Amino acid sequence: MPVDAVVFDIGGVLLEWDPERLYRQLIPDATERRWFLDHVCTPAWNGELDAGGPFDLACDQLARRFPDHADAIHAWKRQDEMIVGEIPGTASVVEALRQQGVPLYLLTNMPTDVFQARRQRYAVLRQFDGAVVSGEEGVLKPSAEIFARLTQRFDLVPERTLFVDDMLVNVEGARAAGYLAYHFTNATALAEALGFSG
Repeated sequence: MPVDAVVFDIGGVLLEWDPERLYRQLIPDATERRWFLDHVCTPAWNGELDAGGPFDLACDQLARRFPDHADAIHAWKRQDEMIVGEIPGTASVVEALRQQGVPLYLLTNMPTDVFQARRQRYAVLRQFDGAVVSGEEGVLKPSAEIFARLTQRFDLVPERTLFVDDMLVNVEGARAAGYLAYHFTNATALAEALGFSG
């Protein structure tokens, strides 16, 4: 897969993000916990945070709607406790690309302060030449706008740039923007797709 540059997502590709890791402690009952994550701190609500919404305000507003769950809602600010760790093997793929001199970038749906904290904590996130972070941009993947900003900011040629994401909707958004795109499932398969032994 000859490419001029590679763009990585973070959650599900470089780091494993799992709210259950925190909420298993806070809401031991599995049925109640699933209801909370499906109906209270929903993916759509989290998307508002990823787009730059302030955590304190968002949690306060949601807690007013679900006062019985106020403590659990405010616990959403404990983002570090939702990270399981690095996705096995992906850092090695990043290092192999760096050794070949391939320009590397990040495109992530994530609040700005959360991104900065994770970049300080995880060395793999410091191996990139630049990043487009939804919390700074006010727009989310898979919008055409965020891919346009990625293209312009780093002077990329989409048809010569590979975008790697674990979410198919984002992969499809990248392809619609003209990028080569790879639906990530594991590092071994990605390494093989890039022509590495793993």
